[in-house]
Amino acid sequence: MAENLVSVGRIAFESGASPSNRKEEVSAAIGRGDVPGRLVILTQVYVPDPAAVGQHMHDFAAAMAARGHEVIVYCSSRGYDDPRQSFPRFEIRDGVKIIRYSLPIFTKSNMLLRIVGSIWAQVALFFHALFTLRTELIFFSTSPPMIGVTATLVAKIKSLFSFGKQAQLVYWVMDLNPDQLIAMQKLRAGSLAHRLLEAANRFVLRNADLTIALDRFMDARLKQHGRAPQKVLVLPPWSHEKPDAPLPHTANWFRDKHGLQGRFVVMYSGNHSPANPIDTLLAAALAFKDDDTIRFAFIGGGAAKKQVNAQIERHGLRNCLSLPYQPLGDLRYSLGAADVHAVSLGEDMLGIVHPCKVYGAMAVGRPILYLGPRPSHVSDLIEGEGIGWHIAHGDVAGCVAAIQEMKDLATPDLAARGARAQAALRSSLAPTHLLNVMCNVIEGLLVGRVAEKLVYVEQHTGERASTARSDKVHNMID
Repeated sequence: MAENLVSVGRIAFESGASPSNRKEEVSAAIGRGDVPGRLVILTQVYVPDPAAVGQHMHDFAAAMAARGHEVIVYCSSRGYDDPRQSFPRFEIRDGVKIIRYSLPIFTKSNMLLRIVGSIWAQVALFFHALFTLRTELIFFSTSPPMIGVTATLVAKIKSLFSFGKQAQLVYWVMDLNPDQLIAMQKLRAGSLAHRLLEAANRFVLRNADLTIALDRFMDARLKQHGRAPQKVLVLPPWSHEKPDAPLPHTANWFRDKHGLQGRFVVMYSGNHSPANPIDTLLAAALAFKDDDTIRFAFIGGGAAKKQVNAQIERHGLRNCLSLPYQPLGDLRYSLGAADVHAVSLGEDMLGIVHPCKVYGAMAVGRPILYLGPRPSHVSDLIEGEGIGWHIAHGDVAGCVAAIQEMKDLATPDLAARGARAQAALRSSLAPTHLLNVMCNVIEGLLVGRVAEKLVYVEQHTGERASTARSDKVHNMID
């Protein structure tokens, strides 16, 4: 049923050639000058930084490099969540050329320095991209903010020196602004700043040759308020964890290390953001304060992590564990240490941000405790696949009852929900499938063969997963 919860683009001209043969064919075509071969990625965050957007960027970049395209990434030399981290100014990773600009001033805790750091990043990325010769496609997301304006200006300026031929622009929307700022009450609707940001947003959407939305709710929001994206591909992000057989708790060193053996673990793992409020979960943790059989684990970083630490300290919550981001190589063990994973989405964040945490939980075969609005992408998954529980924000009693119900469930019943989650990831939500769809569409833009071959398959879901679906096929490119 998961295939009905996403809309994907498909390439009709996919051949049966092996990846190695395909790479040779594309490389030969590039050498003949038949197809463009240089793709530039502009981003603030990139591997080995643990932030999810950088990991997804690298997956895409490495996949395109493996297909025979030249891929250049311009990114920051500093860590996103921890600016004390520094990375090599130049390296080649998985066939991708990575060039990092120096970023001496950046911190997420001070808004003024954060703004200065963002401006610094824009200027550095602008000049790096502007002086990169023979750029055929510019790929960007939403970090740093407003990078789409920079990328679009670069493409237009470079077109003046290439007889009007402009690089293709691909916009991967990870979150949507100014919508997020208004929803978080950091920006007043109708203000001058709002109007300027919205004008910039429309400028980017009008000029992007392809816009990638993460779910149907984001797709709908992208088309509101007079915005007019040229072409939209609706494609959820993929999990970085393979849906392997769930790791038994008794064989998981992470549980041993943090005293979790023999306890029921509710975990929130990833970015702690005001867009993903966990007040209800923290209140539930307080309600279970005297129950030594339950542990709440909060793993990751972000602006709202201090709220977690303050709550733990204020109430002396010995049933709570707060840890930073874990190394990528340890994710299977940290995520697998949970019995259930909490996923949150703010009431006003529907279509603005996408709760990517759900995929990591599904990959390790754990059910979901979802806190947020309904319908949403996560509620679609929960109802369609039978993989968890839904709780509204503020319903502390309901959250406590749901956690107690999970704890009281027989182990096979709980495991069955996790197994259904993994099954969804092995089908249409499989990382290899989603990545290939994305690369095929973008390679179609690069190669130029997409004209009569690419279709956008949009499958709409009703409020409930059982609602009948209707498929609409639209030509993306005339």
